[in-house]
Amino acid sequence: MSFVRGAWKLLVGIKDAMVLLAMLLFFGVLYATLSMSPNAGGVKEGALLLDLSGSIVEQPAETDPVTLIAGGSGIREYRLSDVIRALDKAAGDGRVKAVALDLDIFLGGGQVALGDVADAIDRVKKAGKPVLAYATGYSDDSYRLAAHASEVWLNPMGTVLVAGPGGQNLYYKDMLDKIGVTANIYRVGTYKSAVEPYSRTDMSPEAREASQALVSALWEQWLDDVRKARPKAAGIADYAARPAEALAATQGDMAQAALRAGLVDKLGDRTDFGKRMAELVGVEDDTVPGSFNATLYDDWIAAHPAPTTGKIGIATVAGFIIDGEGGGGTAGGATISTIIRTALKEKDLSALVVRIDTPGGSTLASEEIRRALLDAKAAGLPVVVSMGNTAASGGYWIATAADRIYAEPSTITGSIGVFGIVPSFEGLTQKIGVNADGVKTTPLSGEPDVFRGPSDTANQVLQLGVENSYRRFITLVANARKLPVGRVDQIAQGRPWDGGTARQLGLVDAFGSLDEAVAEAARRAKLDPAKVETVHLDREKTFFEMLMSGVTASEAPPAAARDAFTRAALKPEWLLRHAIADAETMLSSSAIQARCLECPIEAAPQRAKKDGLLALLASWLS
Repeated sequence: MSFVRGAWKLLVGIKDAMVLLAMLLFFGVLYATLSMSPNAGGVKEGALLLDLSGSIVEQPAETDPVTLIAGGSGIREYRLSDVIRALDKAAGDGRVKAVALDLDIFLGGGQVALGDVADAIDRVKKAGKPVLAYATGYSDDSYRLAAHASEVWLNPMGTVLVAGPGGQNLYYKDMLDKIGVTANIYRVGTYKSAVEPYSRTDMSPEAREASQALVSALWEQWLDDVRKARPKAAGIADYAARPAEALAATQGDMAQAALRAGLVDKLGDRTDFGKRMAELVGVEDDTVPGSFNATLYDDWIAAHPAPTTGKIGIATVAGFIIDGEGGGGTAGGATISTIIRTALKEKDLSALVVRIDTPGGSTLASEEIRRALLDAKAAGLPVVVSMGNTAASGGYWIATAADRIYAEPSTITGSIGVFGIVPSFEGLTQKIGVNADGVKTTPLSGEPDVFRGPSDTANQVLQLGVENSYRRFITLVANARKLPVGRVDQIAQGRPWDGGTARQLGLVDAFGSLDEAVAEAARRAKLDPAKVETVHLDREKTFFEMLMSGVTASEAPPAAARDAFTRAALKPEWLLRHAIADAETMLSSSAIQARCLECPIEAAPQRAKKDGLLALLASWLS
């Protein structure tokens, strides 16, 4: 009995220790959150300091509390609508004399999102307020914004590294063959290359054709925008095409090469930049060189929160489309459809705008969201779709429910095709000496057989299911766009299109930003577009999730990412992480999917770590 009593005391002690540790962690997070919360009263006369140390996204991903407490880290994501609202409020606020655009650790955001931010920068300048940009090194995305600034500053040891869209994809067939895994693929669409990494060792001619056409169109649109925004940079295409010659002319001085090409206005370090800002908005602290009066972005956003009521509801479909529930940055079919239907019951809406930024995903989840939009239309609400950076495959499936579709020339859309993939491990089981056998009552008993490979009957059933989904897809498009099914089949085949071409093909109705889509929804609801108010429809966060968001809001990329060459060197690592996450999503999601592989990666992946005792405690807390 003494042994039992001792064991019981030990277990009670362990339990008490775990509870105590959990409480310490909870109150530690609470203290950190409260100490780092934005200060709505921190607005001061001077500059708005827009320090974009991370990436701009349509909808920030929710940080898993398990990941956070277990030691994972995430790169900060800025909501596009918040950044635009911050700039627009600055344009009309007399306390803001200028905007300091700090792009030192900016990681990008996609051409459509950047175009919307650039337009907001132009509105600040039009209001008579200078916008000054600074970075140690500019890449394509950061320079796209900087080109719209009144003055572009570059560190004397920095560079403007313009690479243009394009890059590598990873192909896994040889690796799968070596470990004995078979990717059983079912597809429709000549250009449906989302499964090629699992079936080939390189890009197919059809996929290469589609990808090359897409990146070429995006590149021309990028160049056109930069040249219009900054006439001094008219020779940027030559600078990008012959970087070695540009550097040779300045004996390898990259900053001087950028200055000579008209890409930047001033060379100086952060102190020099601060002194220039102080000339415009005043010195904050005489004892600190380069100090200037400024309001921080988080304080500015806290002082100008997004509206919580409005007649036009904006529903966001961002990230991979998955079955079931999904947090911010992931388009869970059940989550989004519930948000829409709840808004129909609880909010006094007159119209609905759907902002789509997704490469697609589960056809089942896409249909679930489309059905919710049809419910909104049945309730008498006009439904207008606004396409962001990407609205492809499953994203376009959802868009077929709209009364009108808006896109931008740089939007990637289309990719109308369907595929299925089922892994089987017959080669692996043979390698390790494992055999499988059994009995059947029907041809589909135990199918798909992942140990011996799917049977011919299972393969036929799965292929027919994919073909049926494709027919349904192109029929939805044909009915929505008032096109013959045969014509849709010609322009579908899984091929992605840039927004300009998509408009010519009849896949979108007009060019326009989210604001134009809102105005159209207002007109259809017989409201004044100039006076209409909007409200973003999001899932309500729990108290613990709000605590977590307060902590993660302070996270930023490593300081080494300031150098443009360092950021370029990080891309292979990002690609590998995206490939792992992509494979996990593809193999764990719906068997039949509509996704776009050619759609470019817009931001660095989030780091995560979800194991260990702390992860267990965080899971218990959440």
